[in-house]
Amino acid sequence: MGVMLCRDARSSFWRCWAILICLIGLAIIVIANSRYALAQDNDTKWPDHPVRFIVPFPAGSESDIIARIVAQKLTTELGQPFVIDNRSGASGVIGAEAIARAKPDGYTIGLATNSTHAVAPSVDANLSYDPMTDFAPVSMIGSSPYVLLVNAAVPAQNVAELIALAKAKPHALSCASVGPASLAYLAGKLFSHLAGVELTDVPYRSSSQAVLDVAAGRIEMQFGTILPTLPFIRAGKLRALAVTGTKRIDALPDVPTLQEVGLAGYEAVLWMAVVMPAASPSSIVARLNRAMRNALATADVAATLKAQEMQPELTTPDALRERIRIEIAKWRSVAALTGVKAEP
Repeated sequence: MGVMLCRDARSSFWRCWAILICLIGLAIIVIANSRYALAQDNDTKWPDHPVRFIVPFPAGSESDIIARIVAQKLTTELGQPFVIDNRSGASGVIGAEAIARAKPDGYTIGLATNSTHAVAPSVDANLSYDPMTDFAPVSMIGSSPYVLLVNAAVPAQNVAELIALAKAKPHALSCASVGPASLAYLAGKLFSHLAGVELTDVPYRSSSQAVLDVAAGRIEMQFGTILPTLPFIRAGKLRALAVTGTKRIDALPDVPTLQEVGLAGYEAVLWMAVVMPAASPSSIVARLNRAMRNALATADVAATLKAQEMQPELTTPDALRERIRIEIAKWRSVAALTGVKAEP
Protein backbone atom coordinates (compact mmCIF):
# COMPACT_ATOMS: atom_id res chain seq x y z
CA MET A 1 0.00 0.00 0.00
CA GLY A 2 2.79 2.37 0.97
CA VAL A 3 4.59 1.58 -2.29
CA MET A 4 1.47 2.37 -4.34
CA LEU A 5 1.00 5.70 -2.54
CA CYS A 6 4.61 6.53 -3.20
CA ARG A 7 4.25 5.69 -6.87
CA ASP A 8 1.04 7.76 -7.11
CA ALA A 9 2.82 10.72 -5.48
CA ARG A 10 5.73 10.48 -7.90
CA SER A 11 3.33 10.19 -10.83
CA SER A 12 1.39 13.26 -9.69
CA PHE A 13 4.63 15.18 -9.20
CA TRP A 14 5.79 14.49 -12.77
CA ARG A 15 2.35 15.27 -14.19
CA CYS A 16 2.37 18.61 -12.37
CA TRP A 17 5.93 19.28 -13.55
CA ALA A 18 4.98 18.51 -17.18
CA ILE A 19 1.93 20.79 -16.94
CA LEU A 20 4.13 23.55 -15.47
CA ILE A 21 6.66 23.20 -18.32
CA CYS A 22 3.84 23.38 -20.87
CA LEU A 23 2.45 26.49 -19.22
CA ILE A 24 5.88 28.14 -19.18
CA GLY A 25 6.34 27.26 -22.85
CA LEU A 26 2.95 28.73 -23.73
CA ALA A 27 3.77 31.88 -21.76
CA ILE A 28 7.03 32.28 -23.64
CA ILE A 29 5.24 31.87 -26.98
CA VAL A 30 2.56 34.40 -26.01
CA ILE A 31 5.16 36.95 -24.83
CA ALA A 32 7.26 36.46 -27.96
CA ASN A 33 4.23 36.84 -30.21
CA SER A 34 3.12 39.93 -28.30
CA ARG A 35 6.56 41.50 -28.66
CA TYR A 36 6.65 40.63 -32.35
CA ALA A 37 3.19 42.09 -32.86
CA LEU A 38 4.21 45.24 -30.96
CA ALA A 39 7.39 45.55 -33.02
CA GLN A 40 5.40 45.11 -36.22
CA ASP A 41 2.90 47.71 -35.06
CA ASN A 42 5.70 50.18 -34.24
CA ASP A 43 7.29 49.54 -37.64
CA THR A 44 4.03 50.30 -39.47
CA LYS A 45 3.80 53.60 -37.60
CA TRP A 46 7.35 54.57 -38.59
CA PRO A 47 8.26 57.35 -38.62
CA ASP A 48 6.24 58.98 -35.84
CA HIS A 49 8.93 61.54 -34.94
CA PRO A 50 11.89 63.22 -36.71
CA VAL A 51 14.62 61.04 -38.28
CA ARG A 52 18.29 61.98 -38.00
CA PHE A 53 20.19 61.90 -41.30
CA ILE A 54 23.96 61.75 -40.66
CA VAL A 55 26.11 63.20 -43.45
CA PRO A 56 29.84 62.42 -43.01
CA PHE A 57 30.92 65.54 -44.91
CA PRO A 58 30.84 69.31 -44.30
CA ALA A 59 27.80 71.51 -44.85
CA GLY A 60 27.89 72.96 -48.34
CA SER A 61 29.82 70.06 -49.87
CA GLU A 62 28.39 68.23 -52.87
CA SER A 63 27.51 65.25 -50.65
CA ASP A 64 25.70 67.55 -48.22
CA ILE A 65 23.73 69.20 -51.04
CA ILE A 66 22.60 65.83 -52.39
CA ALA A 67 21.67 64.61 -48.90
CA ARG A 68 19.55 67.71 -48.31
CA ILE A 69 17.67 67.12 -51.56
CA VAL A 70 16.96 63.54 -50.45
CA ALA A 71 16.00 64.65 -46.91
CA GLN A 72 13.53 67.21 -48.23
CA LYS A 73 11.83 64.66 -50.47
CA LEU A 74 11.67 62.01 -47.72
CA THR A 75 10.17 64.58 -45.35
CA THR A 76 7.39 65.20 -47.86
CA GLU A 77 6.94 61.50 -48.64
CA LEU A 78 6.87 60.18 -45.05
CA GLY A 79 5.43 63.15 -43.16
CA GLN A 80 8.21 63.56 -40.60
CA PRO A 81 11.33 65.79 -40.74
CA PHE A 82 14.56 64.18 -41.88
CA VAL A 83 17.11 66.36 -40.08
CA ILE A 84 20.66 66.65 -41.46
CA ASP A 85 23.46 66.06 -38.94
CA ASN A 86 26.87 66.87 -40.47
CA ARG A 87 29.64 64.76 -38.88
CA SER A 88 32.66 65.57 -41.04
CA GLY A 89 36.28 64.58 -40.58
CA ALA A 90 38.80 61.92 -41.65
CA SER A 91 37.42 61.79 -45.22
CA GLY A 92 34.01 60.73 -43.93
CA VAL A 93 35.19 58.04 -41.50
CA ILE A 94 33.99 59.91 -38.39
CA GLY A 95 30.46 60.26 -39.73
CA ALA A 96 30.33 56.70 -41.02
CA GLU A 97 31.31 55.42 -37.58
CA ALA A 98 28.54 57.53 -36.04
CA ILE A 99 26.02 55.87 -38.38
CA ALA A 100 27.30 52.38 -37.55
CA ARG A 101 27.18 53.00 -33.78
CA ALA A 102 23.73 54.64 -33.74
CA LYS A 103 20.75 52.89 -32.15
CA PRO A 104 19.15 50.62 -34.80
CA ASP A 105 15.61 51.80 -34.15
CA GLY A 106 14.90 53.31 -37.57
CA TYR A 107 15.45 56.89 -36.46
CA THR A 108 19.01 57.25 -37.71
CA ILE A 109 19.93 56.96 -41.37
CA GLY A 110 23.13 58.01 -43.06
CA LEU A 111 24.80 58.96 -46.30
CA ALA A 112 27.35 56.45 -47.60
CA THR A 113 29.82 56.99 -50.43
CA ASN A 114 32.56 54.85 -51.90
CA SER A 115 35.00 56.97 -49.88
CA THR A 116 33.41 55.80 -46.60
CA HIS A 117 32.40 52.29 -47.67
CA ALA A 118 35.04 51.18 -50.19
CA VAL A 119 38.17 53.34 -50.08
CA ALA A 120 38.46 53.68 -46.29
CA PRO A 121 38.36 49.90 -45.67
CA SER A 122 40.77 49.42 -48.58
CA VAL A 123 43.50 51.61 -47.11
CA ASP A 124 42.97 51.27 -43.35
CA ALA A 125 43.35 47.83 -41.77
CA ASN A 126 42.28 49.26 -38.38
CA LEU A 127 39.08 50.94 -39.49
CA SER A 128 36.58 51.25 -36.62
CA TYR A 129 33.67 49.84 -38.63
CA ASP A 130 33.01 47.11 -41.18
CA PRO A 131 31.13 48.40 -44.26
CA MET A 132 29.64 44.96 -44.94
CA THR A 133 28.40 44.04 -41.44
CA ASP A 134 27.86 47.28 -39.51
CA PHE A 135 25.27 48.78 -41.87
CA ALA A 136 21.90 47.91 -43.36
CA PRO A 137 21.96 49.07 -47.02
CA VAL A 138 18.82 50.92 -48.17
CA SER A 139 19.35 52.25 -51.70
CA MET A 140 21.75 53.99 -54.03
CA ILE A 141 21.02 57.67 -54.76
CA GLY A 142 23.25 58.22 -57.76
CA SER A 143 26.77 58.65 -59.08
CA SER A 144 28.99 61.31 -60.59
CA PRO A 145 32.50 61.29 -62.08
CA TYR A 146 35.35 63.58 -61.07
CA VAL A 147 36.92 66.06 -63.43
CA LEU A 148 40.70 66.33 -63.86
CA LEU A 149 41.47 70.02 -63.46
CA VAL A 150 44.56 72.20 -63.78
CA ASN A 151 45.04 75.85 -63.02
CA ALA A 152 44.74 77.95 -66.17
CA ALA A 153 48.42 78.95 -65.91
CA VAL A 154 49.63 75.33 -66.16
CA PRO A 155 51.11 74.89 -69.67
CA ALA A 156 49.06 71.79 -70.53
CA GLN A 157 46.07 71.99 -72.86
CA ASN A 158 45.25 68.28 -72.69
CA VAL A 159 46.06 65.11 -70.76
CA ALA A 160 48.95 64.12 -73.04
CA GLU A 161 50.65 67.47 -72.41
CA LEU A 162 50.01 67.18 -68.66
CA ILE A 163 51.61 63.73 -68.59
CA ALA A 164 54.61 65.00 -70.57
CA LEU A 165 55.00 67.93 -68.16
CA ALA A 166 54.82 65.65 -65.12
CA LYS A 167 57.36 63.21 -66.58
CA ALA A 168 59.77 66.05 -67.35
CA LYS A 169 59.62 67.29 -63.75
CA PRO A 170 58.76 64.48 -61.29
CA HIS A 171 56.95 65.73 -58.15
CA ALA A 172 56.90 69.30 -59.49
CA LEU A 173 53.13 69.24 -60.01
CA SER A 174 51.05 69.33 -56.81
CA CYS A 175 47.67 67.60 -56.68
CA ALA A 176 45.04 68.60 -54.12
CA SER A 177 43.01 65.90 -52.35
CA VAL A 178 41.15 65.33 -49.09
CA GLY A 179 43.40 62.60 -47.73
CA PRO A 180 44.26 58.95 -48.42
CA ALA A 181 40.88 57.64 -47.26
CA SER A 182 39.11 59.54 -50.04
CA LEU A 183 38.14 58.39 -53.52
CA ALA A 184 39.64 61.56 -55.07
CA TYR A 185 43.01 60.66 -53.58
CA LEU A 186 42.95 57.14 -55.00
CA ALA A 187 41.68 58.56 -58.31
CA GLY A 188 44.88 60.62 -58.45
CA LYS A 189 47.05 57.66 -57.49
CA LEU A 190 45.44 55.50 -60.17
CA PHE A 191 46.10 58.25 -62.72
CA SER A 192 49.75 58.50 -61.62
CA HIS A 193 50.18 54.73 -61.90
CA LEU A 194 48.60 54.35 -65.33
CA ALA A 195 50.30 57.47 -66.72
CA GLY A 196 53.67 56.67 -65.18
CA VAL A 197 54.09 60.03 -63.45
CA GLU A 198 54.95 61.23 -59.94
CA LEU A 199 52.85 63.99 -58.36
CA THR A 200 53.02 65.69 -54.97
CA ASP A 201 49.86 65.24 -52.94
CA VAL A 202 48.60 68.16 -50.88
CA PRO A 203 45.79 67.23 -48.43
CA TYR A 204 42.86 69.52 -47.62
CA ARG A 205 39.94 69.29 -45.21
CA SER A 206 37.43 69.51 -48.06
CA SER A 207 37.36 69.53 -51.85
CA SER A 208 35.67 72.95 -51.85
CA GLN A 209 38.66 74.40 -50.00
CA ALA A 210 41.04 72.66 -52.37
CA VAL A 211 39.44 74.01 -55.52
CA LEU A 212 39.89 77.57 -54.28
CA ASP A 213 43.66 77.07 -54.05
CA VAL A 214 43.80 75.36 -57.44
CA ALA A 215 41.86 78.24 -58.99
CA ALA A 216 44.20 80.74 -57.29
CA GLY A 217 47.27 78.96 -58.67
CA ARG A 218 48.69 77.80 -55.33
CA ILE A 219 48.14 74.17 -56.41
CA GLU A 220 48.50 72.94 -60.00
CA MET A 221 45.83 70.24 -60.28
CA GLN A 222 42.96 68.37 -58.67
CA PHE A 223 40.50 65.55 -59.24
CA GLY A 224 37.47 67.61 -58.25
CA THR A 225 33.76 67.07 -57.98
CA ILE A 226 31.98 68.65 -60.91
CA LEU A 227 29.46 71.05 -59.42
CA PRO A 228 31.80 73.24 -57.30
CA THR A 229 34.35 73.46 -60.11
CA LEU A 230 32.05 74.47 -62.98
CA PRO A 231 32.00 78.20 -62.13
CA PHE A 232 35.81 78.29 -62.13
CA ILE A 233 35.98 76.36 -65.41
CA ARG A 234 33.50 78.71 -67.06
CA ALA A 235 35.37 81.74 -65.68
CA GLY A 236 38.61 80.48 -67.23
CA LYS A 237 40.42 80.03 -63.92
CA LEU A 238 40.48 76.24 -64.24
CA ARG A 239 40.98 74.04 -67.29
CA ALA A 240 39.08 70.74 -67.46
CA LEU A 241 41.24 68.11 -69.16
CA ALA A 242 39.19 64.94 -68.65
CA VAL A 243 36.40 63.29 -66.70
CA THR A 244 36.91 60.08 -64.77
CA GLY A 245 33.80 58.12 -65.79
CA THR A 246 33.25 55.90 -68.79
CA LYS A 247 31.32 58.51 -70.77
CA ARG A 248 31.29 62.27 -71.24
CA ILE A 249 28.94 64.46 -69.22
CA ASP A 250 26.34 66.97 -70.40
CA ALA A 251 27.88 69.85 -68.44
CA LEU A 252 31.25 69.42 -70.19
CA PRO A 253 30.45 67.76 -73.52
CA ASP A 254 33.80 68.64 -75.12
CA VAL A 255 35.86 67.18 -72.28
CA PRO A 256 36.94 63.57 -72.98
CA THR A 257 37.11 60.67 -70.56
CA LEU A 258 40.50 59.46 -69.40
CA GLN A 259 39.82 56.21 -71.24
CA GLU A 260 39.37 58.18 -74.47
CA VAL A 261 42.77 59.83 -74.13
CA GLY A 262 44.64 56.58 -73.62
CA LEU A 263 44.36 55.46 -69.99
CA ALA A 264 42.66 52.15 -70.67
CA GLY A 265 40.47 50.84 -67.87
CA TYR A 266 40.50 54.09 -65.91
CA GLU A 267 37.27 54.74 -63.98
CA ALA A 268 36.69 56.56 -60.70
CA VAL A 269 33.05 57.49 -60.11
CA LEU A 270 31.75 58.90 -56.85
CA TRP A 271 28.50 57.27 -55.77
CA MET A 272 26.18 58.13 -52.89
CA ALA A 273 23.71 55.92 -51.07
CA VAL A 274 21.54 55.72 -47.96
CA VAL A 275 22.30 53.20 -45.23
CA MET A 276 21.08 52.48 -41.69
CA PRO A 277 22.80 50.89 -38.69
CA ALA A 278 22.96 47.10 -38.84
CA ALA A 279 20.02 45.37 -37.09
CA SER A 280 17.64 48.16 -38.07
CA PRO A 281 14.19 46.56 -38.55
CA SER A 282 13.97 45.03 -42.02
CA SER A 283 10.40 46.32 -42.40
CA ILE A 284 11.64 49.90 -41.89
CA VAL A 285 14.53 49.38 -44.31
CA ALA A 286 12.03 48.16 -46.90
CA ARG A 287 9.66 51.06 -46.25
CA LEU A 288 12.48 53.61 -46.57
CA ASN A 289 13.58 51.98 -49.81
CA ARG A 290 10.03 52.31 -51.18
CA ALA A 291 9.84 55.92 -50.01
CA MET A 292 13.10 56.72 -51.78
CA ARG A 293 11.81 55.15 -54.98
CA ASN A 294 8.57 57.12 -54.75
CA ALA A 295 10.24 60.39 -53.82
CA LEU A 296 13.31 60.29 -56.05
CA ALA A 297 12.10 58.47 -59.14
CA THR A 298 9.96 61.37 -60.34
CA ALA A 299 10.97 63.52 -63.30
CA ASP A 300 11.41 66.72 -61.27
CA VAL A 301 13.71 65.08 -58.71
CA ALA A 302 15.72 63.35 -61.43
CA ALA A 303 16.14 66.76 -63.06
CA THR A 304 17.21 68.29 -59.71
CA LEU A 305 19.83 65.58 -59.17
CA LYS A 306 21.11 65.92 -62.72
CA ALA A 307 21.41 69.67 -62.18
CA GLN A 308 23.85 68.73 -59.41
CA GLU A 309 25.66 66.50 -61.96
CA MET A 310 24.38 63.40 -60.13
CA GLN A 311 22.99 60.57 -62.28
CA PRO A 312 20.10 58.95 -60.32
CA GLU A 313 20.54 55.23 -59.57
CA LEU A 314 17.91 53.83 -57.22
CA THR A 315 18.47 50.18 -56.21
CA THR A 316 17.31 47.44 -53.88
CA PRO A 317 19.12 46.95 -50.54
CA ASP A 318 20.69 43.72 -51.86
CA ALA A 319 21.95 45.46 -55.00
CA LEU A 320 23.57 48.19 -52.88
CA ARG A 321 25.24 45.58 -50.67
CA GLU A 322 26.69 43.91 -53.78
CA ARG A 323 27.84 47.30 -55.12
CA ILE A 324 29.75 47.92 -51.88
CA ARG A 325 31.36 44.48 -52.02
CA ILE A 326 32.54 45.00 -55.62
CA GLU A 327 33.85 48.50 -54.87
CA ILE A 328 35.85 47.29 -51.86
CA ALA A 329 37.55 44.65 -54.01
CA LYS A 330 38.30 47.21 -56.73
CA TRP A 331 39.81 49.91 -54.54
CA ARG A 332 41.64 47.45 -52.32
CA SER A 333 43.38 46.27 -55.49
CA VAL A 334 44.20 49.86 -56.49
CA ALA A 335 45.51 50.67 -52.99
CA ALA A 336 47.76 47.60 -53.06
CA LEU A 337 48.95 48.42 -56.58
CA THR A 338 49.84 52.01 -55.68
CA GLY A 339 51.06 51.40 -52.12
CA VAL A 340 48.44 53.64 -50.50
CA LYS A 341 47.82 53.31 -46.76
CA ALA A 342 45.89 55.51 -44.37
CA GLU A 343 47.93 57.81 -42.18
CA PRO A 344 48.21 56.59 -38.57
